[in-house]
Amino acid sequence: MIVRIMGEGQVKLDDNHLAELDKLDDELQRELDSGDEAGFRRTLLGLLDAVHRLGTPLPDDALEPSELILPEREATIDEVRAMLTEDGLFPNP
Repeated sequence: MIVRIMGEGQVKLDDNHLAELDKLDDELQRELDSGDEAGFRRTLLGLLDAVHRLGTPLPDDALEPSELILPEREATIDEVRAMLTEDGLFPNP
């Protein structure tokens, strides 16, 4: 799966990492629902860091179609809410 993080580029993720990332996505959803700004910020950064840790960055000049687009690190709660699907940011594995 090719993932684009807004403002950071693209990362290739193996599907076997989706379950781990989905747990962070579920946590992020709970924090969005409750309006927990501090928890939201912590989990969003943790999720983006995990994508980088688990994935392989694509070269800056690569233009692969992204299967998933994630918000930038500075995204607000409202911006992330607008990006959600019924599964959250990540599809359920």
